[in-house]
Amino acid sequence: MNAEHTALVLVELGAVFFGLGLLGRLAQKIGMSPIPFYLLGGLAFGDGGLVQLGGIDEFTDIAAEIGVVLLLLMLGLEYTANELFTGLRRSWVAGVLDIVLNATPGAAVALLMGWGWVGALAMGGVTYISSSGVIAKILNDLGRIGNRETPVILSLLVFEDLVMAAYLPVLTAVLGGTALLAGATTIGVSLLVVTLVLVVAARYGRYVSAVLYSENKEIFLLKLLGAALLVAGVAESMHISAAVGAFLLGIAIAGPAAHSAARLLEPLRDLFAAAFFVLFGLTTDPRDIPPVLLWALALAAVTTLTKAYTGWWAAKRSGIGTVGRARAAAGLIARGEFSIIIAGLAVAAGVGDSSPGAGDSQLAALAATYVLLMAGFGPIAARLVEPVVRKARRSPAPQATP
Repeated sequence: MNAEHTALVLVELGAVFFGLGLLGRLAQKIGMSPIPFYLLGGLAFGDGGLVQLGGIDEFTDIAAEIGVVLLLLMLGLEYTANELFTGLRRSWVAGVLDIVLNATPGAAVALLMGWGWVGALAMGGVTYISSSGVIAKILNDLGRIGNRETPVILSLLVFEDLVMAAYLPVLTAVLGGTALLAGATTIGVSLLVVTLVLVVAARYGRYVSAVLYSENKEIFLLKLLGAALLVAGVAESMHISAAVGAFLLGIAIAGPAAHSAARLLEPLRDLFAAAFFVLFGLTTDPRDIPPVLLWALALAAVTTLTKAYTGWWAAKRSGIGTVGRARAAAGLIARGEFSIIIAGLAVAAGVGDSSPGAGDSQLAALAATYVLLMAGFGPIAARLVEPVVRKARRSPAPQATP
């Protein structure tokens, strides 16, 4: 790499990260998730955007992979294996309803777009999974952590995370295009490994924590990051998603080690996750969006209603009042990091490719547009639903005309 190219890379990276900081600040000021802004930033500087960045491809590729690993590692740190099993027992009925109502629209659109059953499997996941990161931020920002409906929301998120732990290995095997017998074997091995790791995490997680934990922050960070990348790499080599490997490692870390790890990794996660969302935007041509915009709007409208009904029904089943049900309904709407991860796996496998000359991937364009809509609307709906419901309940019912 010559000096001129190095200078170009440094200038482009500096501009990208500084721009992401400005976008994140803007999102913070208006009370939104930064994910839509990062996607828009990627769209603006990728193929077909305002200015094309050509010198940072290698860095953004590896940074995006690390971003996925850290996103899922941090998500795993939020739960213990016992909490996952408890959440599964408590929320499995609402969780099954969640799958049926919210995966079906995405799968149906994929079939209508001609992407086949593989595309349907991927798009079903895109529309099914709520964003744990965005929703956790919403609950914290609105001061709803202690609300009665919050355990319902968290139980559904736990159930979704468990589904993802089984779904991602299956999707990875299917996207790999393996033969039927080999694919079934790969899926079986993946599910067996996931189950074994969960059982080991439940019984022996304290030993994993003891090996990794250190009072010295530098040593602890090096161990954590090294273990996460090692596990992710081994998982990938076994045809289990690297994301799932990182998620399972996070579950295995428990107690004070998990809390310390979460605080230590948060800045790194935010940095590399931003790179991941930007990369997805960079690889999506804005010219591909208009042909799928109506599909994205339709999916957003339908899955807003289906996800809201899931939250309302689950809260009602737990005996929560009208206002709490409405908060649970709106609190689950946001989609984000997992939807983009699923779409990224499908796009890398060539699912949803457009015809020559029409752009790179309709699936990438549809997923990016859909997440932009849902990650933007979710926080707004969560913020507005309570005053709207309370106002509606205070309004007198219209009297019948004599």
